[in-house]
Amino acid sequence: MAELRYNPLLRDWTMVASNRQQRPNMPKDYCPFCPGSGKVPDDYEVLVYDNDFPALSQTPPDPDDVATSLYQVAPAYGKCEVILYSPMHTATLPTLPVSHIRKVVDLWTARFQALSANPKHKYVFIFENRGAEVGVTMPHPHGQIYAYPYVPQKLRVELESCEIHHRETGHCLICDMNREETSDGRRMIDETSHFVAYLPFFTDYPFGVFIVSKAHKSAITDLSDEEKDDLALILKRVTSAMDALYDREFPYMMALHQRPVNGEDGESAKDYFHFHIEFYPPLRDKNKIKYLASSETGAWAPCNPTAVEETAVLLRAALAMSLQDDTRE
Repeated sequence: MAELRYNPLLRDWTMVASNRQQRPNMPKDYCPFCPGSGKVPDDYEVLVYDNDFPALSQTPPDPDDVATSLYQVAPAYGKCEVILYSPMHTATLPTLPVSHIRKVVDLWTARFQALSANPKHKYVFIFENRGAEVGVTMPHPHGQIYAYPYVPQKLRVELESCEIHHRETGHCLICDMNREETSDGRRMIDETSHFVAYLPFFTDYPFGVFIVSKAHKSAITDLSDEEKDDLALILKRVTSAMDALYDREFPYMMALHQRPVNGEDGESAKDYFHFHIEFYPPLRDKNKIKYLASSETGAWAPCNPTAVEETAVLLRAALAMSLQDDTRE
């Protein structure tokens, strides 16, 4: 079964993908993403790979005959891709050279552009899950891309908030956030020529960093070559700081938030939406997980167990430590 089911309470779609239950447990001595596996080229630097067990498909089956006047179903149309960061099985984003991360950025850009060309796609979502704590079963360095036939709810709310702020003030909401965080300084983590990184005032994760372009750009395809170089640099610096924080591979979920694609929403969002990357790291201490319990899951009432003005100090110190280590190498 693979279909979309509409949730009328939340005005959003749920992907039903029972085919993903068939994913095998890989033998410890075999990785399909490593050269020599027969699944990928024997020689590559970065690679796009069609997900073997996609939740969305370019040729989806007809939905089950379960729809009613209240409960809608739709084909699970879209695309699910895997982005392989490196042929090295034990590499991670922070261990890759900046020049190599730039190749990942270029591949993200190319896939965003290609997937946007399909008028049935409404949102192209680039993301990475890292670490067993967020359910990763394939340790080879990779991220994913989902091309949805709709704009998912969280992104829709974010877009609506940005549009309202722009209509009421004439300003971009995220440009205003950049100014507020830079001016205050307490939650700032890093700054490069074209990007800033900070723990936003409101984040519900102790180390929930945002990486935000300084210039008003609404998608990765709007970035100049110089900005893409700088994005690769700050990605390495921020993720290296995370690893240095507790001297371990730091688990996280990372998501690129960009304008929708196709239709009027995608075009108008260029004025009021701003490209940024959000991190959702589950750790609140070296070996302590921030679990989402009833209030957060059932009421969507976020709760951060720490003040980010305090955790920002820790992450800045970890960044300084990681930069020293880079200098010594």
